Amino acid sequence: MHSIGTETESSLHRALKNIYKGKDGRTEVKLEGYICDAVRKDGVIIEIQTGSFGPIKTKLETLCETHKVRLVHPIIAEKYIELYNKKGELVSQRKSPKKLNAWDIFRVLGYAINLVTLKNLTIELAMVSAIETRIDDGKGSYHRKGKSIKDKVLCELLSRSEMKYPKDYKRFVPFKKGTTFTVQEFAKKAEISMQRAQRALYVLSRIGITPLHGKKGHKYVYIVQ
Repeated sequence: MHSIGTETESSLHRALKNIYKGKDGRTEVKLEGYICDAVRKDGVIIEIQTGSFGPIKTKLETLCETHKVRLVHPIIAEKYIELYNKKGELVSQRKSPKKLNAWDIFRVLGYAINLVTLKNLTIELAMVSAIETRIDDGKGSYHRKGKSIKDKVLCELLSRSEMKYPKDYKRFVPFKKGTTFTVQEFAKKAEISMQRAQRALYVLSRIGITPLHGKKGHKYVYIVQ
């Protein structure tokens, strides 16, 4: 039986699992050799995945052979950080300047692009506000100056949007059908960073939305289908 175990799940993951199971749904359900996050009353399987889709690709492929599955990816659009000392006392509270949005779906899709065309799978983006609690224990990453992340707690489910078919990803393309463009032009038109543009086009080109069309000098050119 494959499972990450509930002892490692965050409060955010647990809260979303209970929201999406709906009335009379169940959590931690054994199916096809896996433990699923939840199963709704209508039989739809719910999987909550905060990180890359790569590690659960095989699980989803197996489940989708005989079941309808909704893969929920929470994106923290508003993050508040609470810092505690080793005694568990609150030291500070602040709002994080880091901004995540729907474009971050391509960061987690890059390692599991085939999921876009997987029968019976619906991918849902759940924009949320959340509190990230940290402990100043000296065991965290260098980027957090040694502070460890203790938990992530859901504050509010802000909005929900779903993608079931490759065509649903056309919402991310800021050009009309037949338009050719480079990565730089895509980033400028969509008003996103080059990194986000590159990640998006890596996926969009491979699912046939904006395939490669040639080169302009040393730059790749894409076209909107």
